[in-house]
Amino acid sequence: MIESPTRRRLLQSTALLALGGTVGCLSDDGAGGDAAPNSASTGEATSADEPAATAGSAPADDPTSADEPASTDDPTSTPAPSLDEWLAGANGYRGEIPRFGPRSRPSIDVGHPTDDGIAFDPPAIEVAPGSNVTWDWAGHGGQHNVVALDGTFDSGRTNAQSGTAFEYIFTEPGTYLFVSEPHRDEGMRGAVVVREPPSTGIPAVDEWVVDSSNFDGTVADETGSDAATIRVGTEGNRGDFAFDPPVLRVSTGTTVRWEWTGTGGGHTVSFQEVDVGTGEVLSAPDAAFEHTFENAGVYRYACEPHRALGMKGAVVVE
Repeated sequence: MIESPTRRRLLQSTALLALGGTVGCLSDDGAGGDAAPNSASTGEATSADEPAATAGSAPADDPTSADEPASTDDPTSTPAPSLDEWLAGANGYRGEIPRFGPRSRPSIDVGHPTDDGIAFDPPAIEVAPGSNVTWDWAGHGGQHNVVALDGTFDSGRTNAQSGTAFEYIFTEPGTYLFVSEPHRDEGMRGAVVVREPPSTGIPAVDEWVVDSSNFDGTVADETGSDAATIRVGTEGNRGDFAFDPPVLRVSTGTTVRWEWTGTGGGHTVSFQEVDVGTGEVLSAPDAAFEHTFENAGVYRYACEPHRALGMKGAVVVE
């Protein structure tokens, strides 16, 4: 259990913990009270008489004094680039930043098979303040760590072991750029954007469509119209996996028609509150489904094959 918003944990696999017990206990690294990762996970040899160097301290045989710190390539020594500039050089970045709702627990793969394991996946995410983000080592690309450019968080020593994890709770809004230090120059970089999610003022709608990338809090108003149209398979959610518009407001008696674009593969229109919908996966560009809403209320729906990507929508009937 995390005791404070800024406390981090580096979780080693059960096998490494067992091996660590035979090597002996390492000293505290002095950063947030976490113990340094077991040397067996990094390939560094240590002994009880000569403890390994830890983050924030100099090795025992380093002649540098505490008053005159050694010169290092400090990633915080230069101004941080803009988010667009930073992500333009990030391996695996495809132009969209997945958004996660306030009660979600997003995770980022460290050493994803993309680009020979020199990538985070996704390289960038957007979360609400108070979100707990976990980085999970995928076991590809060699040694990795997770370090914020501004020093906000640091997973510590590099690790190549699949099953390792590091997590951090983001309490303050802002843009947090991070790298894997061994592969920073090769494009292994990412970002966490922390801000309040967009809102329509209708909680049931906001909670449902918050992770749809083309949702910006806007409600398409077609009240007073006899008919309205929603396109299925438009650009969004890291592909052609969106409804357009994602949120529609109509009057009772309005017939809403969903029209397939023919892109993004097969899609459904599957409602949560009522037993209506396509019932089957459709992909043809001339496919369509329509429903007349006779009762007021909030009607949430999704494309079941792409729901996890954020392909969701809502119809508000007044």
